[in-house]
Amino acid sequence: MVDVLVIGSGGAGLVAAIAAKESGASVTLVGKSFPTRSQTSMAQGGINAAMGNVEEDSVEAHISDTLKSSQGLSSEASVRTMCEEASAAILWLDSIGVPFSRTQAGKISQRRLGGASGIRACYAQDYTGLKILHTLYDQSLKMGIETLNEHFLLNYIIEGEKDARYSCGATFLNIRTGEVVEIRAKSVIVATGGYGSLFHGFTTNSTASTGDGAAAALRAGAKLSDMEFVQFHPTALKSSALLISESARGAGGYLLNAQKERFTDELSSRDIVARAIADEIEKSGEVYLDIRHLGETFIDHELPQERKLAIAYEGLDPVIDLIPIKPVAHYTMGGVDVDETSMSCIAGLFAAGEAANQKVHGANRLGGNSLLELLVFGRQAGKNAALYAKTAPVFTAQSEQIIKDREYIQTLREAAVTMDFYEKRASLGKNFYGSAGIKRNEKRLEELLKSVQQLQEELPLMGAQDKSLVYNTNLVEFLEFTNMIELSQCLLLGAISRKESRGAHYREDAPARNDEAYGGHTLCWKEGGELHVELGEKTNEKGKG
Repeated sequence: MVDVLVIGSGGAGLVAAIAAKESGASVTLVGKSFPTRSQTSMAQGGINAAMGNVEEDSVEAHISDTLKSSQGLSSEASVRTMCEEASAAILWLDSIGVPFSRTQAGKISQRRLGGASGIRACYAQDYTGLKILHTLYDQSLKMGIETLNEHFLLNYIIEGEKDARYSCGATFLNIRTGEVVEIRAKSVIVATGGYGSLFHGFTTNSTASTGDGAAAALRAGAKLSDMEFVQFHPTALKSSALLISESARGAGGYLLNAQKERFTDELSSRDIVARAIADEIEKSGEVYLDIRHLGETFIDHELPQERKLAIAYEGLDPVIDLIPIKPVAHYTMGGVDVDETSMSCIAGLFAAGEAANQKVHGANRLGGNSLLELLVFGRQAGKNAALYAKTAPVFTAQSEQIIKDREYIQTLREAAVTMDFYEKRASLGKNFYGSAGIKRNEKRLEELLKSVQQLQEELPLMGAQDKSLVYNTNLVEFLEFTNMIELSQCLLLGAISRKESRGAHYREDAPARNDEAYGGHTLCWKEGGELHVELGEKTNEKGKG
């Protein structure tokens, strides 16, 4: 039995595993792919910290910007913790070898991102997340952290009674062999990322961002919160939905309509810019990102990835061409509801990164805060999980969960398949983008909910056509699809119940923000097999939850 089981080997999982190991715990890190393929690599623009390396800045300004962007749904205490620990987090990354870009004076370079009142985002060209991810992985290898790749999370192992329930490990499908295995642990950290693949085909996320950890937490009896809040990045390549970093606008890029005219403040918060682009596309059919005036030398030094992506996927060179763009789903603010220690309502089940709702992003994440969140709260989760493991109750008998999951996987292998879930996944993504995307209204949301509930009923007709054991990606993708169906209902029920517009959640039929009726967090949980959604306590005027 291991002290701390970390599920998800991206940035948050690696940070949590390193922190737990440093705290003296035995640690096993498990991922469904490989650490270097994590979604963390897509965080291109930078990581916020009020270091003042380029111009004067302050922690208080960072806190103020974050609270403003969150639209009243963040916890001021959590935001303060994140912002106050930001500089130390950057210096720690620097000490373990992250190759940050540098000023002429040798300090870590910083740039301004949307919604920020100053130049605050530390960066490594436009590969910030990728370089942080690789450095964290190197550090985990140096520390000898046990890592199991290609293990798909099935369910958490929960012991105890209703009022005293404990997380004691998890079950997995070993993708390499097809075997269903369990890993027992004294504490578990969920770091499996977000659920952006609900918008399949209309997201910057990889197809692996299916919210597996959050869906398993829901089945285990944990609560999810604020699932209706999905951030749409304003600038993705029009044909492929690949991300063009906010750093391109931070460096001085322009947004142009079909008439080649600027139409919005490029550095407003992401919800405002994304809606402005969507409106302009409806009116004129096209929106472009223009960075030509920045010059080839600057682009190749500061934005090399953006140039390569535009050439490879759009067949144009941003040094001389306009870049056609559209807003697509990018980041999910909702997740496993956690307390100030990063633990869920199930004892010993912690969460970090995009899989968790730490109440720091609220209704709209401030650009540059995602990498910071996974660092600060990943370390918090790792340390607290290690501390919890020292006194955690130990359950040694074989769990009922492993028996159930082995039977379920065997049933899927034997079942006849009469309906293609890939076709359903594609239509689900398109419908989510159209009806639960940048602009929403109750009629379209309810219609989409009915179609999702129909998909839930049809799941027994779907499944894996491939019956093999070894590397059965068809089976894995079906299991991911079942998680997507589960979480999509949470998102839709939350969006239907929140009859207001706030941050990334924009209701055309209720365009005003309503703090009196909807100033609290949306909570979602399962009880007796039924899904429940309710609005929690209101936040106060300072944004505390």
